[in-house]
Amino acid sequence: MADLQRIVDDLAARLGRPLLLEDRLQRVVAYSAQNGPMDDVRRDSILRRHTTPEVRQWLRDAGVHDAQEPLRTPGAPPLGLLPRVCVPVRHETALLGFLWFIDAGPAMSGAQVAEAAGAVPAVALALFHESLATGLASHRELEAVTGLLMGERESAAQLIEAGAFPQAQPVTVLVARPPAGEPDDALRLALEQGLLALRRRLSGHHPLHLVRYDHAALLVAGSPVAADEVHAAMSVPVVVGIGRPRPALAEASGSYAEARHAADVAARVPGLGRSALWERLGVYRMLTRLSDSELHPGLEPLLGDAQHLPLLETLETYLDLAGSAVATSRALRLHRTSLYYRLQRVEELARTDLKDGGERLALHLSLKLARLSGRYRPRDPIG
Repeated sequence: MADLQRIVDDLAARLGRPLLLEDRLQRVVAYSAQNGPMDDVRRDSILRRHTTPEVRQWLRDAGVHDAQEPLRTPGAPPLGLLPRVCVPVRHETALLGFLWFIDAGPAMSGAQVAEAAGAVPAVALALFHESLATGLASHRELEAVTGLLMGERESAAQLIEAGAFPQAQPVTVLVARPPAGEPDDALRLALEQGLLALRRRLSGHHPLHLVRYDHAALLVAGSPVAADEVHAAMSVPVVVGIGRPRPALAEASGSYAEARHAADVAARVPGLGRSALWERLGVYRMLTRLSDSELHPGLEPLLGDAQHLPLLETLETYLDLAGSAVATSRALRLHRTSLYYRLQRVEELARTDLKDGGERLALHLSLKLARLSGRYRPRDPIG
């Protein structure tokens, strides 16, 4: 409710006019300071937390329940009703509520109506939170899930006692995050809306979720949920990491840590695809725990110069293919003579010897680690 009140107050301040928010049954949910024109209906709504049946029917007849876009309704003096602008709050096709503005003294401009409509996603999200409480208030659920993923075992007991998660089922955590770039409020809102919609579809898995500043976590009971379910629910591109199942909710933080690592690797290594399971990350499971200060010293000058990118790509492909010149030439569509020349240049610049197995291993791991740190961004999709 605090989120709804903050959104209502902020929107009223930006528009310079009071507003009132109702749910889909036209029960008052929140309202701003009423410092503008006031009619009997607005006054009674605030005092009684709902409008009269006559007013609700009049507004229904005016089409507010069917409206997909903001709608201006005329005044009705016999009912004590001034003209209004109604902004329906919907998520996809579902009606969640209404934003109401008294359209008098002066009337709302088109720009103001458009700005009010722009607030609908945030209002819808907050209304979703209020409606999704399952024995816990939504903020209590948020606190409990946050604690759980930080390793606080008592949070698991709180969620189980509230009926939000079954006691005797395993838990798996999936993490969704943007594949690149800094997250912003719009992206976080899209993540939250996608997971809320997914929770409705996956109710049999008793899902819980949490959106952080740069990623979102989904906890499910029973058999793991396919990453494709998460992708289908999102309106923005994401990569998904999946941790290993844990036998009890109290151990969810372990699955969460794995899912975060898997999502980070998928974001930085395009060759892995849009989804990554922790147990299938191979060498990247180990590398996620290392610092790029551990890189082979000979790679430093090559990583710092964009003109050396073809050499690095050639070296990585050569090492990925177990040092096979035939397979590397075929994969890069490169003449064997050109391949040998590039490998020789790598040896000269990196002061290394590719005939030395230890050097090959150090170079190979360093290239993978450089991918994870973002210092090496190859143009090819090889993982």
